[in-house]
Amino acid sequence: MIQLMPGRANHRAEMVSLMSLLEDLQKIIDDRNRVSTSPSELYCYSLDASQIEGMPDVVVRPLSTGEVSKILKLAYHQRVSVTARGAGTGLAGGAVPLKGGIVLDMSAMNRVTEVDVANLQAEVEPGLVRDDFNEALKPYGFFFPPDPGSSAMCTIGGMIANNASGMRCVKYGTTRAYVLDLEVVLADGTVINTGSRVLKSSAGYDLTRLMTGSEGTLGVITRAKLKIAPLPKARRLILTAFSSAEEAGRAVVRVLSSGIAPSACEILDRTTISVLKQCDKRLVLPDGDVVLFEVDGTEASTEEEVKGIAEACSPTAISITMAQSQMAMEDMWAARKLVGASISRLQPEKSRVYVGEDVGVPIKRIPEIIEKVQEISDDVGLPVMKFGHVGDGNLHVALFIDVTKRDQRDKLMEAADRIHVAALDLGGTVASEHGIGKARAQYMRRQHGPALDVMRAIKRALDPIGILNPGKLDLESE
Repeated sequence: MIQLMPGRANHRAEMVSLMSLLEDLQKIIDDRNRVSTSPSELYCYSLDASQIEGMPDVVVRPLSTGEVSKILKLAYHQRVSVTARGAGTGLAGGAVPLKGGIVLDMSAMNRVTEVDVANLQAEVEPGLVRDDFNEALKPYGFFFPPDPGSSAMCTIGGMIANNASGMRCVKYGTTRAYVLDLEVVLADGTVINTGSRVLKSSAGYDLTRLMTGSEGTLGVITRAKLKIAPLPKARRLILTAFSSAEEAGRAVVRVLSSGIAPSACEILDRTTISVLKQCDKRLVLPDGDVVLFEVDGTEASTEEEVKGIAEACSPTAISITMAQSQMAMEDMWAARKLVGASISRLQPEKSRVYVGEDVGVPIKRIPEIIEKVQEISDDVGLPVMKFGHVGDGNLHVALFIDVTKRDQRDKLMEAADRIHVAALDLGGTVASEHGIGKARAQYMRRQHGPALDVMRAIKRALDPIGILNPGKLDLESE
């Protein structure tokens, strides 16, 4: 693999190899603006939103499946690493080129190529931003339900690669539930389709689901056929407040076990509520630890579900209120999406570090993981915000520190490790929706056991020389 590192004995040979690679890439991409080795540009592609870093040797911006196929054939022949990248909003180092080589910036392949309402589906390119997709669907009365906090920036290809979900997956499911067919370029440049236009099929291995969540380690997605859903006629948002986050978690379990399926179910602990109040003075928020329940459907069905949620929560709730307008509801969700980046409003000298932040547990164990996270926070002496999509067992943990202090960084990593282990001990996962990447790769064996060896065998079969996004998911054999 090409990996320029100053001071290495074979630096001259690597320079020659890079020059040769660039010449071959420019035969494929005749626009020099779409192939770059500018140090400032390379640096921009060396990071995502995590703490993982890795410098590419060259960035290429393809415009078509044909270009991607030719680039991968070239990389396969020259044994050069290839890392596909969308918007770079990932939180686990998934799009960081750990072993240099080529970064494929897929953001220019960003079209909606077809909206087929009669068949309840649309076809898109991977660089399409999620919110732009929904704007395109709105005139048809449809939407794409998966709703991550980064929806204004993240791309559909990245969502598929990480099986992203977000706030409305309680009722609607994760990205995986909406992928019907993928056009994928394999490591050697071969182009395949993994599914079809039909809404269900039992014909052979489910390669679509295999590629969804594979984080670019098995192929590069160049097109996707996605299922779409009708926009609901009515939506309502209920705000319930409790004396503790643990009690809020128990109320969530009661609501879900009563048979109600809210479209969203979010917990915001009192620290998070404090941050939101500072971010947007217009928000009307109760005191305490809060659970937001959104229900959607018809006017009659939403009214019935609001009553059911109130009945399930009333035995222990401090207060139960409802957003009074559509604008108030939208403002609340917009503020919720900014929580992760807004912690500096609470303590400006501290920064949130994205580690230990995406654990998931079985629904009935939500109160236990909330209690355990608080116990770990108190034990190591670091403040914590607890929020997230608890309706499907996904808790986001925001630890924040003064990054200039080594002792706080050490405490942070200890807390993150203990949080991951606690989730696994409760029968959960270290990554509910943000992926494994490099940041959580060390937990793959503990979570999956011998199944990791099966994943490694699949990786070897589809990428025998290991050029696709190497160093991720602990897929390299020991």
